[in-house]
Amino acid sequence: MTIWPEVATAPPPPIPRQHRAGEGEADLLADAQAGDAQAAHRLGRLYAQRGDRAAARHWWERAAGAGNVDSAFNLGMWHEKHGTLDEAISWYELAAGTGDAEAAVNLATLLLEQKGDAPGARRWYETAANAGSRRAARRLALLCEDAGELGKARGWHRRAALAGDLASAHDLGFLGYAAGEEGEARHWWEFAARGGHAEAAHHLGLLLHALRDPQSAEVLYRLAAQHDHPGSASQLGAIALARRDLRTARAWFERAARAGRVDDQRMAGFVCVELEDSAAASHWFGRAAASGDAESAYNFGLLLIAEHADLNGGEHWFRQAAAAGHYRAALELGTLLSVTGKPAEAEQWLSAPPKPCWDRSAEPELAARAELAVAASGRRGGSTLTVPELTEILGTWDVLTRRLREPLDPVTWLTEKSGMHASAVEHLSSVRATLIRPGTAPWPTPTEIERVLATARDLRKRLGLS
Repeated sequence: MTIWPEVATAPPPPIPRQHRAGEGEADLLADAQAGDAQAAHRLGRLYAQRGDRAAARHWWERAAGAGNVDSAFNLGMWHEKHGTLDEAISWYELAAGTGDAEAAVNLATLLLEQKGDAPGARRWYETAANAGSRRAARRLALLCEDAGELGKARGWHRRAALAGDLASAHDLGFLGYAAGEEGEARHWWEFAARGGHAEAAHHLGLLLHALRDPQSAEVLYRLAAQHDHPGSASQLGAIALARRDLRTARAWFERAARAGRVDDQRMAGFVCVELEDSAAASHWFGRAAASGDAESAYNFGLLLIAEHADLNGGEHWFRQAAAAGHYRAALELGTLLSVTGKPAEAEQWLSAPPKPCWDRSAEPELAARAELAVAASGRRGGSTLTVPELTEILGTWDVLTRRLREPLDPVTWLTEKSGMHASAVEHLSSVRATLIRPGTAPWPTPTEIERVLATARDLRKRLGLS
């Protein structure tokens, strides 16, 4: 697949309308006073350029009263900025009532955002969209999404996308993906990516990764990274790391880390350790640790002790990580306390450390599915799932069912082997299937994920994988 990026430009904000000047101020004034609506409109524009808002309003009111739609539109803008909301709505209504699409969009936006009148806004967005407004088609699509009218939302997004709105093309990709229509998702993400939409290129890369096409995925990640997409930089770092190209991996992870991504700060730290650059490793582990990342705090503590013999600093970061539930940090803290004269506290940490966390890496296609699910379910204020949790669920199922050698139902086999209740294993299987094959069921809620994670961890413990 070849992507040809193009520069996509957003439509400029509306400005007061004017007609081509052909007369001097004196002539305009004479014609306006004689009742010429076009002259009054142009005169209002002239005064607006000079900053004389009162005079501009006066002549636009004269022109609008004589039927000049552009003046009615300008008065709507004037009152939106300098006057009252009700008068802005009134003037926009006058212009929109003549079929002016731009006035209808502005009117709908005020009704929605200032008045909370979604039905009224929707009517005017429909008027504008049917008159060819791309902006209105997109806003209408989002309103339909919020109302749960996904079929209508897709229709309006499609109209906006075909008119050049790349954000709507990106949204169409997500609506297709959530419905289980991966071909549709691929089509619209590629459409948007061709126009230079970095998020669409990134999500198309994830989809191709999930479909076991890492070479094509890498092309898309590189395209998105050209637009400074940190998620794609992270993916490229992981690809380089898998190839043991440590210097390239470091460059990509650091690029993502500079965007404030804690996971990539940690990964940059690990790669710098491999490259024997302890100063850089300390920098990245320190930044991530300061953001509350327990694994980074643990590794930062190790570096402080190993490289600088800083026992106090090591103890501080071990303590931070252990308090956050990091198993190895608790053991290191207990050992350190025992040799620094604090045996009682050392025994507390050594005798009852936190339970070890799942730290196995999932297959790339499973990690890609997890990230797509988080992005898809979180659109339009949806549920706040997390990639590590979904990856743990998918990775647990993958590892556990690799033991299945016979042609048996995985749920039945896991239930018999673990002794767990079948309903808990069935729930885990159901959520896993939704993440792997979207559209088969609604996205899981955070509460469901919490229960399924507990099941996954219990299964691993019972089957000797924790």
